Amino acid sequence: MQDRRHETAQGLEYGLGMLVTGWFAKNLGDAMLATEALDQIRSTYAAVYEEAGARLSAAVFIRHESEGRLHCEVMAYFSPEAFRLAEAFDAVPCRKPSPGDLSLHAGPEDCWNLFETARKPQQ
Repeated sequence: MQDRRHETAQGLEYGLGMLVTGWFAKNLGDAMLATEALDQIRSTYAAVYEEAGARLSAAVFIRHESEGRLHCEVMAYFSPEAFRLAEAFDAVPCRKPSPGDLSLHAGPEDCWNLFETARKPQQ
């Protein structure tokens, strides 16, 4: 059956929301078997960003997710500035992940600033 979510107004809004955030996600599969993919992401990050002068907000975060299943899977989340890396790993657009239970896999520690919410000025 063909996915037709994009054919409804709600589906179109959902799809545009994914593109607007600029974040990308890649399911790396079972956590017990994801080591090789995680190593590839880290080494590719180094080649693409560190050697070219690291961009402060280019980062990859990971989270172990189970969604009620017995075994967890590793999800990699690529920040908007890491779009070249996301493209290399066939990551798909996604909503900005919540920072809970994320680990910084590749990128500078300053990348945690991506999750700070804008604060209204005090009056």
